[in-house]
Amino acid sequence: YEAIKQQYRPEVPEYFNFARDVLDRWTEVEKEGKKSKNPALWWVDGAREEVRWSFEELGVLSRKVANVLSDACGLQREDRVILILPRIPEWWLVNVACMRTGTVLIPGTQQLTAKDILHRLQKSKAKCIITDDSVAPAVDSIGAQCQSLKFKLLVSEGHREGWLNFKDLLKNAPSDHHCVTTKCQDPMAIYFTSGTTGSPKMTEHSHSSYGIGLTVSGRYWLDLTSSDIFWNTSDTGWAKSAWSSIFSPWIQGACVFVHKMPHFDPSIVFESLSRFPITVFCSPPTAYRMFVQHKVSSYTFKSLRHCVSAGEPINPDVMEEWKAQTGLDIYEGYGQTETVLICGNFKGMKIKPGSMGKPSPGYDVKIIDENSNILPPGKEGDIAIRVKPTRSLFLFTCYADDPEKTEATIRGDFYVTGDRGIMDEEGYFWFVGRADDVINSAGYRIGPFEVESALVEHPAVVESAVVSSPDPIRGEVVKAFVVLTSDYASHDPEKMMKELQDHVKKVTAPYKYPRKMEFVQQLPKTISGKIRRNELRQKEWRK
Repeated sequence: YEAIKQQYRPEVPEYFNFARDVLDRWTEVEKEGKKSKNPALWWVDGAREEVRWSFEELGVLSRKVANVLSDACGLQREDRVILILPRIPEWWLVNVACMRTGTVLIPGTQQLTAKDILHRLQKSKAKCIITDDSVAPAVDSIGAQCQSLKFKLLVSEGHREGWLNFKDLLKNAPSDHHCVTTKCQDPMAIYFTSGTTGSPKMTEHSHSSYGIGLTVSGRYWLDLTSSDIFWNTSDTGWAKSAWSSIFSPWIQGACVFVHKMPHFDPSIVFESLSRFPITVFCSPPTAYRMFVQHKVSSYTFKSLRHCVSAGEPINPDVMEEWKAQTGLDIYEGYGQTETVLICGNFKGMKIKPGSMGKPSPGYDVKIIDENSNILPPGKEGDIAIRVKPTRSLFLFTCYADDPEKTEATIRGDFYVTGDRGIMDEEGYFWFVGRADDVINSAGYRIGPFEVESALVEHPAVVESAVVSSPDPIRGEVVKAFVVLTSDYASHDPEKMMKELQDHVKKVTAPYKYPRKMEFVQQLPKTISGKIRRNELRQKEWRK
């Protein structure tokens, strides 16, 4: 870790474009025969159909798409383009084409409703939307309310009234395209936040923030080289897909493996890890929790050497179970839509289960109090990144069109993440919870994650969400919403509650145990799969 900190000295030139300066450079390396034969993109659909593109082929096709955007649609630099597609190869082509044309990409997940799409179109004033047959009807139902929307591109074999057919245009587009010259700080993409604590914000990133800033993820956290085949299971609508399905692997010249997988299915994941020579794997904690409920040990992952997780904290019990069944550690990382990797368990570091690891060498990360004072080890405070006197170029530029919300993230010399944490004596960071999620019961501050981790260690619990609930004596108490495994679902609720309360008292400090408990079929989640604790908390306080 110390060596990484010494080595990491990223150069940020005045002009930078990821398509030209990284992808086209790998094409040259490929042509010179100095790179492994791995493709740049390896896509499978599960029904024996495959696409394998070299960096050269990716270059040719993305230039054709760039011509579609600038010629057929007449889009100019910094015009905004909303992209809502599943995990199909065209998603990657549009990402690269937007870099080549200087248009600003706004990805969205296919799970968005017509109302969500309307909100995004109106707020972003996007001129173009690119999607498929499953989302087009929703767009048509609200399109008349979006004055800025000029072009609708349909990725489909069929045609639809009012839409341009992407595949037809791609077939006929020329493959010569001159990449625009972009400055490092020019806008590259806007990612809507997942909205765990409120309505989604438009987080603007520059060409350098992800394009150079994610070197730290690709090289040190994911431990990738150009010989690796890397699979990240993220939905295409989220910033994590940009992190780990585009920038981090391609900075390193690694192959991006993609399984179309319309619905998340652990058995498909296990079969793919067994069948394909995937060396590095990334999935969110929710997925790993599902994996360890299945018999992972009955599969053999011959090529797999490194596993990582991000998105929300991963329970230590899940890490231990995964290691017992596969022999592999899970290296947790922590970041936000607004940042690149903030903290991580880097290759070669001692892993402390439950910890987010140590600060990324790209940032100066501290725990601070409400007056911006740096707190000593062991003291809980706000996780923050120093931005004065020099703001890292690997942070988001702003919340687009919202200077007030952008300004509200700064406290003194720091960007405040909105997350609470503790740093221990060895410099490891520990997540306590979103600032809004921390429970204050009779003077004791309790982070939901520790209680949830204690609960999930019990064999009856699939997952849980812990929030504050009003109490006349203590002000607020811990309440747990618990999803039980099928084996325990029919047990007596009163006895089950008592058993789980006793379990938590044994596993963690007794004052943290949930005094209230409710058994539920499922937990409310954002589209990206993060638990919406604020929804549960508001329900409690409205009673």
